[in-house]
Amino acid sequence: MDILIILLLIFLNGLFAMAEIALISSRKSKLEQLARQGDIKAGKALELSKNPNTFLSTVQIGITFTGIFAGAYGGQRLAEILNGFLSPLPFIGHFSGIISILIVVLSITYLSVIFGELVPKRIALIFPETIASLMSLPMLYLSKINFPLVKIMSVSTEKILDLFQIPKAQDQPVSEEEIKLLIREGARLGIFNLAEKDIVERTFRLADKKVSTLMTPRNDISWLEVDATEKKTSQIITSKSYSYYPVCQKSLDKIIGLVRTKELLVHYLKEENLDLKKLMRKPVFVPESMNALKVLENFKKSGIHAAVAVDEYGYTAGLVTITDLLEAIVGDIPTVDEQEEKDIIKREDGSFLVDGLLSIEEFKEYFRIRKLPEEQTGSYRSVGGLITHLLGKIGKEGDRLDIPHFNLEVMDMDGNRVDKLLVRRK
Repeated sequence: MDILIILLLIFLNGLFAMAEIALISSRKSKLEQLARQGDIKAGKALELSKNPNTFLSTVQIGITFTGIFAGAYGGQRLAEILNGFLSPLPFIGHFSGIISILIVVLSITYLSVIFGELVPKRIALIFPETIASLMSLPMLYLSKINFPLVKIMSVSTEKILDLFQIPKAQDQPVSEEEIKLLIREGARLGIFNLAEKDIVERTFRLADKKVSTLMTPRNDISWLEVDATEKKTSQIITSKSYSYYPVCQKSLDKIIGLVRTKELLVHYLKEENLDLKKLMRKPVFVPESMNALKVLENFKKSGIHAAVAVDEYGYTAGLVTITDLLEAIVGDIPTVDEQEEKDIIKREDGSFLVDGLLSIEEFKEYFRIRKLPEEQTGSYRSVGGLITHLLGKIGKEGDRLDIPHFNLEVMDMDGNRVDKLLVRRK
């Protein structure tokens, strides 16, 4: 009977320890979801989590009293019983009292640590929300029964914290880095596939990207002259596969509209006379330094999924479309004509042939580079621009330079522009 009472006290200690760890480890979002689904116990667990002082005081009172009773009752009663067995024995009979107390204390301590602490806490860590919900009602009842003691302990704790000017605990918002770590861990465990992980990480990076890193640069823009002949216009749109074309007056710096390829094709199918002024839409202008997410919001509001990026002097710097933003999230989406064209080609010797127009963001992401030399100056946006900036002159074939962990070599020039370069790891 005495042993059963001690085991019961240890079991109660384990319940208190389990409840404490379960509520602390529970995800509030999970409890809120269960509560919305009609789980009353989860709602009570949320109520406890909002008042941690009361809950922790209740748990501590329970753990303290069960521990004291188990030690005091067990130490006295079981030691007397064990002493009766040991006292008649030769050699140890004279020390039977001390030995009995030592054996009882060690046994109760072992059982209390294993079954009253470690095992319940491990179980609580495995099923935190479930156990927190199950234990919520008993803990609420105990807190009401022991209200005077709980109140005294809670007030005492708060006064001591105030004395040492320790701020009260507050819910910490989940950071972007924590979400990324959770997604990576989920991908490692097979909960998410790698494509999902990459999309989430790119979505976060989109907020840090500027239009200048996503747009089609000025030199690569195909544009339509507003007064050009229909034959000339058809030659331009059939030679490229763009979704939007700027309509200009004599110069790319005088854009008067944007026209969709789809509308041009409908016109040709109807065999109507081409009038770009009727087909074009009013252009949307954005600074090349604008945040990519703001451009996306602009597209949603205007209904026009292309914008002209201008530099600080008001000149055309490039053209950004909804496809550019989508590719920043899901990766490159090449057209049929682009299937064989790759910006980065890995060669048999382990080196890489890289297109000079590859953006700095894509270059860093592919080669896992944290920071490039003088990147903070904003003096270059492409890998070719990086070469030109670091060389301090117009490059030529064979020019080489070193950056941390990599050797770069100019392989081909397109006029004054670096067309291809070779990248080798050091």
